[in-house]
Amino acid sequence: MNSIPYSRQWIDEDDIKAVESVLRTDLITQGSKPQEFERDLAGYCGGKYCVVFNSGTSALHAAYFACGLERNDEFITSPVSFVASSNAGLYLGAQPVFVDVDGDTGNIDVSKIEEKITERTKLIVPIHYSGHPVDMEKIFNLAQKYGISVIEDACHALGARYKGDKIGQCNLSDMAVLSFHPVKHVTTGEGGAVVTNNESYYQKLLMFRSHGVTKENLMNKSEGDWYYEMHSLGYNYRMTDIQAALGISQLKKLDAFVERRRRVAKAYNKVFKDNPYFDIPQERNYAGSSYHLYPIRIMDPYKNRKKEIFAMLKAKKLGVQVHYIPIYLQPYYQGLGYRKGLCPKAEDFYKRELSIPLYPALSDEEVEYVVKTISNVFNTLQEDVH
Repeated sequence: MNSIPYSRQWIDEDDIKAVESVLRTDLITQGSKPQEFERDLAGYCGGKYCVVFNSGTSALHAAYFACGLERNDEFITSPVSFVASSNAGLYLGAQPVFVDVDGDTGNIDVSKIEEKITERTKLIVPIHYSGHPVDMEKIFNLAQKYGISVIEDACHALGARYKGDKIGQCNLSDMAVLSFHPVKHVTTGEGGAVVTNNESYYQKLLMFRSHGVTKENLMNKSEGDWYYEMHSLGYNYRMTDIQAALGISQLKKLDAFVERRRRVAKAYNKVFKDNPYFDIPQERNYAGSSYHLYPIRIMDPYKNRKKEIFAMLKAKKLGVQVHYIPIYLQPYYQGLGYRKGLCPKAEDFYKRELSIPLYPALSDEEVEYVVKTISNVFNTLQEDVH
């Protein structure tokens, strides 16, 4: 058995041909493929507008900018995410306010958000951790009450559903941010997108990804067809036609990819349910998880041996991973004044969490190997305990 990673992309001949076809054209960037990908994504998610970017981080940065997040503003988010979720706000001079998580799903504890809202709060950023949606209706109602924006960090959740609606429809948020890193549901190599139903946000997103430059809504009289204006300090966050062509091809397979992820998760659930070593992921009755991750949570007798468990599984060619070290525990955030103990449940979740292999290309034979290997490793630990 070869090494099994915790996740990986699935690229087939159709994807390769799609990329090759762009490489044989004159425009491998700033052509028509990004716009085609945007139309396809908006259509899939059910949102009105979509803007693609060169990474999920760029997409987060652009979304925060578009909603008006500025220096000295506060935004509420979860510490159980990759650092990009809060870094994107720091780029704009805003201050992340971390709210503790629900111990079962790893998602932000919605019941604890309101107590963190102040007159400086501009934005709430719920993160659909592992592909399991946050209870968005409750967050939307809070946002309406206090007049603040909501941006879904849906980088884990393309293809997921909340109360039957696809994530990215944005009927309970201002924008939703997607990621197309190779471990995500579809890939463009690196890439991201923002979906929204707000035309004003859409126009700001378009300018932000291209240096803040536009040929629309000019402030001065045009001097000719070449004329453009810079209206804001933007960045070069454009997606190439090469990436977009791959994304267009991958998106056609998204539903099949998600269905395979759910089948693998179901197989794990069946075997691992009620085992004495770790808890399995929970799926709330309002959620249809797209299972970006399958995060197990090690029980008390074994949680202090996670480092050992991780090493043992790696030695048996099982590519496990940990998602995530709470963001505010990073040295940079400690330098900003954040301290250990801020979100106790998030810290406990980190001590227990282990992501085991889950991706569409995982074969039934490999699933059996994962199950057998994990069971054997934990049985060995039990023998040590006794």
